[in-house]
Amino acid sequence: MAKPVLLVTRKLPEAIEAEAERLFDARLNSADEGWFRDGAAIARRAAESGAAGILCAAGDPMGPDTVAALPDSVKAITTFSVGYDHVGVAAARARGITVANTPDVLSFATAETAMTLMLMAARRAGEGERMVRAGKWEGWAPTQLMGVTLEGKRLGILGFGRIGRELAAMARGFRMEIHYRDIQKLPPELEQGAVYHDNDDAFLAAIDVLSMHVPGGAGTAKWLNRERLAKMKRGALVVNSGRGGSVDDAALVEALASGHIRAAGLDVYDGEPKVFPGYLGLENVALLPHLGSATIETRDAMGRRALENLEAVLLKGTAAPHEVR
Repeated sequence: MAKPVLLVTRKLPEAIEAEAERLFDARLNSADEGWFRDGAAIARRAAESGAAGILCAAGDPMGPDTVAALPDSVKAITTFSVGYDHVGVAAARARGITVANTPDVLSFATAETAMTLMLMAARRAGEGERMVRAGKWEGWAPTQLMGVTLEGKRLGILGFGRIGRELAAMARGFRMEIHYRDIQKLPPELEQGAVYHDNDDAFLAAIDVLSMHVPGGAGTAKWLNRERLAKMKRGALVVNSGRGGSVDDAALVEALASGHIRAAGLDVYDGEPKVFPGYLGLENVALLPHLGSATIETRDAMGRRALENLEAVLLKGTAAPHEVR
């Protein structure tokens, strides 16, 4: 019996590509050719190959138009990510196509990235690294690149899900006080002493550092806007490793330039890989290239979770264990 055809849009870790070839008639993109940026090209390749499944990745244009153009042979779409706002889930459901993602395996790694950005912003690490590389460092000086300590600061976590709670656990090691804003208050065993805020105003006024961990979509678009930034303490820090679209870039640049926000650390961007030009000329913003889950261990686990979903639907005829509902 012929193996189901699996269209893979991106270059994946070597072990994951090998496993995909073992399980399926995998059509890989091991050279990471740019056709994955075009929804029409993805649909065309799916039709030409008679794909039963598609393994896409964060940012691939798998919206309603692409889903509508897919051949009837496609029964499952799995994204190599937790986020799935780039996939037309409702359109897929209407066509009987299962959509699945890779939750639970990248929370710690993404929290590590948020912690890295927090430290970079607080301690001016990006500026210092650039100074050394440029050959401009002239030795230790009493007032050189003085930042702020995280010890004793109030960390405000916007979105207290798995990633937010992992970050809270790390931040407690830095003796930070944890506050959070979410749709509802969590049980005490998940809060672990964190302070819940049921409104934005009280939350933003209370914290010294904001770390954003909210999903994409219309409900969070440009959440951190000029009005909310103004409600934060002068000298506060902003970190975003969630979704780029949740920040009003022009407003944050303005706040950074004025000094109202001391510094920021960003791993995600609205319309990435494009980066809002205003950030590029600022020394007080640390910019990372979407490294959230970029560890060998995590990307391997994500790949195996994606293949588990596809194996369930296409080979076993069962529900995907991580179906998006």
